Amino acid sequence: METFKHCSLEPVLKNGWNEVADDLATGALDGAFILAPTAMDIFKSGVGIKLILFTHKSGSILVKSRRAGIQRIEDFAGKVVLIPYQLSVHNMLFHRLLKEKGLNPGTTRDKKADVFLEVVAPFQMPDAIDLDEDGEIAGFIVAEPIGTKVINSGNGEALHLSCDLWPKHPCCVLVMRDEVIEKNPDAVHELTRSLVRSGMAVEAQPKPASIIGADFLGQNSDLIYKVLTEPKERISTDELFPVIDDLAKIQDYMKDEMGILTDKIDMEKFVDTRFALDAGAK
Repeated sequence: METFKHCSLEPVLKNGWNEVADDLATGALDGAFILAPTAMDIFKSGVGIKLILFTHKSGSILVKSRRAGIQRIEDFAGKVVLIPYQLSVHNMLFHRLLKEKGLNPGTTRDKKADVFLEVVAPFQMPDAIDLDEDGEIAGFIVAEPIGTKVINSGNGEALHLSCDLWPKHPCCVLVMRDEVIEKNPDAVHELTRSLVRSGMAVEAQPKPASIIGADFLGQNSDLIYKVLTEPKERISTDELFPVIDDLAKIQDYMKDEMGILTDKIDMEKFVDTRFALDAGAK
């Protein structure tokens, strides 16, 4: 077990991304693992946070419900699809996929929408699909291992891995509040080094990592191992250096094509790479 000299950690479980964003804004949380576009929006609102590290690359999946009769992307027309949050890379990737096929995503209140998106917390998605006997929910896009869990239950089939839609895309990131960084830089360095080492260990030793992950997530270890290895590029945990160009791609698309980011932020002011550099992040 790893011990820290400069910091102590108190993990806090939240039931939704709104809770994480609100607690970061009020200072109830010192830092968080959070969706990259959500972090951008929090920063834009004036909350003093910095993006310190990517927490993984890729690692999500688009799953179609077996009951919905989906064979291709065009079959989502007129159907409901679940997403984990509006300000998410999942929403961006699915939006891009639909637009390529001439479909407009939106809510049920949007008269121009062809595909109806509903925000559902990831841990609630398997039950939503299981209880949907009429196939009204066509599918969902979410971080693993939620998707593979539904596939293994027999209720869903994989349609696309997110790594096929955008290889090694960012998803969740580590952010810390400015005052924590200023007052406790050694603690932030220590945490960042630990996360980088952990990511490299997961990549190098997926079997023991799957056992640890299964216990942490309350999932089957074989399921976690499959997510980590089949195929290998499904998720990357050893390249965590925050790439500003990738973050800019997300920002540009979500503002210019989706219109859900109202203004652009200065990425150089938002991203603090010194901790990742010190930790030897790739």
